[in-house]
Amino acid sequence: MDPIKTRRDGAILEVTLDRPKANAIDLATSQIMGEVFAEFRDDPDLRVAIVTGAGDKFFCPGWDLKAAADGDAVDGDYGIGGFGGLQELRDLNKPVIAAVNGIACGGGLELALSADMILAAEHASFALPEIRSGTVADAASVKLPKRIPYHIAMELLLTGRWFDAEEANRWGLVNEIVPADQLTDRAWELARLLASGPPLVYAAIKEVVRDAEDSKFQDAMNRITNRQLRTVDVLYASEDQLEGARAFAEKRAPVWKGK
Repeated sequence: MDPIKTRRDGAILEVTLDRPKANAIDLATSQIMGEVFAEFRDDPDLRVAIVTGAGDKFFCPGWDLKAAADGDAVDGDYGIGGFGGLQELRDLNKPVIAAVNGIACGGGLELALSADMILAAEHASFALPEIRSGTVADAASVKLPKRIPYHIAMELLLTGRWFDAEEANRWGLVNEIVPADQLTDRAWELARLLASGPPLVYAAIKEVVRDAEDSKFQDAMNRITNRQLRTVDVLYASEDQLEGARAFAEKRAPVWKGK
C-alpha cells in the first residue's frame, strides 16, 4: 500500500502519513515524502500544505525501528528533503501546517517541528525518547532550544519524558489545541486562510526568517534592504506589491496573482 496519501483541493495539498500500525517512517517512505514536498514546493499552483497522520492514535513515532532491524541504516538516504521530506528541504518558501492527530515522538516530533504552524488534537502526546535508546534527537537538539525556553528544551531532550498537548501549548510548541474530531477541519480552515494570502510575501517571510536565524540584526536588515535575498527582490518588483497598495487605496480586497 502507498504509505503516503495526498489530497489536493485548489491551492492546498494535504499529505497523510499512512503506515499501519504506527505511521513510522522508513527510508523508502522518507524518500517518497521528499518527492511529494519537493513537488509541492515547485508547483506554482500550490500555496499551502498540511501534514498529518492516518488514524487517531499516531501522528508519527519517528524512525521505523523494525525496518532498521531489517537493514535500514540510520544514516541512510532519507531522500531529497531529509528525514520525513521536510527537515532539510531547501527553499521551501510556502507555509506548512502540521495537524498532530496523536502520538508525535522522536522523529515524528521533529517532523512537526519542520512545519510553520502546529495544531494538536486534545489527546496528542509528545516525547523525544532517543536518549533511552542511546542515540541523539539531532534535529530536535538544533531546533527545540530555539523554539521554547532553553531549560525546558534541555529537560525534554535529556530525560525523554512524555508531555501532553496542554504542556506543549503552555511552552508555545503548538499554536492551538483542537478537539480530535475537529482537527482536520481546523487545519483546512487555517490552510484556506493562508491560501487566500499573498504567496510572494509568504516566500519572503520564510526566506528572511531562515536567513536571519544566525545573523546579527543589522546584517540581516542590510541584506533585506539591499534586495540580496531572492524572494525579497522578486516581491519588491512584483505586480502583487503594487496590487496591495492599490487595493488599500481603493478600499477593496486585494487579488493576489503570485507574480
